[in-house]
Amino acid sequence: MLSALRRAGLLYPCRCSRRLLADVSAPHGGWPVYPGFCRQRPVRWGAEGGRLPSWRLRLPDAPITWPERHGRPGRLDGPGQVGDVVLRRADGFLAYHLATAVDELSLGISDVLRGQDLWPSTGAQVALIAVLGHTPPRYGHLPLWCDASGRRLSKREGAEGLEGWRQRGLDAPAVIGELAASAGLVAAGSRLSARELLAELTPQRLAACLGAWAAEPAAGGHGEA
Repeated sequence: MLSALRRAGLLYPCRCSRRLLADVSAPHGGWPVYPGFCRQRPVRWGAEGGRLPSWRLRLPDAPITWPERHGRPGRLDGPGQVGDVVLRRADGFLAYHLATAVDELSLGISDVLRGQDLWPSTGAQVALIAVLGHTPPRYGHLPLWCDASGRRLSKREGAEGLEGWRQRGLDAPAVIGELAASAGLVAAGSRLSARELLAELTPQRLAACLGAWAAEPAAGGHGEA
């Protein structure tokens, strides 16, 4: 696949160091966009200075759009907001965007539902899938669970884990009910299993909850299904 993309002129080698790219700022607080330092350089396949290049996808100068079921509209400017993403790293490993796109295509995935923190990466995956001659899945991006101050729950930030819930006397059905109720999916005080919660997650209920979340200011309790 990578060889076919190279032969078609859709990839180019990038020899930028991590130190150089670390100075690239992210637009509007999003993901860093590669400024194209190596885009117009002559294509040299081999190693230089004992180091192989990474290979980047040459994005067209056009908007990237996709159908978004939940979340902000699926539209990004290719050069300004996505940039030429790496498909194969300099160490020989396949990069995230290529692995994700191929995984979705090979498994025949029709719908992707994930956290809104991954919304910016969708443009690169949609562009790559289009280059491969396929139609992308339908995407939906949901809010992340946050604490009372609106900060994303994370072990790195010292967020309370399941052990803290257990110490407060909550068993599995109570924890699931508490989290689901905080997102407006079930009534407060509900006790249910993961399978029972899944049965409650109809597209209509999810859409109604997302509409309520969008109408409220950022606060604790909003979650990612």
